[in-house]
Amino acid sequence: MKSKILFVVCLLFGLMFINAGLNKFFQYMPMPEDMPEKLMDMFNGMMQIGWLMPLLATAEIVSGILFIIPKTRALAAVMITPIMIGILLTHFYVGEGLLLPIILTGILLWVIGENWRKYLPMLMN
Repeated sequence: MKSKILFVVCLLFGLMFINAGLNKFFQYMPMPEDMPEKLMDMFNGMMQIGWLMPLLATAEIVSGILFIIPKTRALAAVMITPIMIGILLTHFYVGEGLLLPIILTGILLWVIGENWRKYLPMLMN
């Protein structure tokens, strides 16, 4: 039962990141009208760096796909951790919408905890 719940949660988690990455390429979701000024300034700064958004989008799509597949989930968790830290710091900085990033971080930590044995060879050498 636990593995089925984990799979469904990881499927939703992966799909959210795939969607976020695809949106950075195709911009099919409109930007909110009431976006805080701090966030707009930060977003505009990131857009000035021409390679940053395609890199971030590609990392989100690839790690989202890998997160869905149980065999590659540990690798995906490592790949998506810096992105998740950036999302958390952004939401703490702006001070809005903290619930979803905290839930996503909890899911990520759950997956890391479930796969901790796979990380031991990296830590022991």
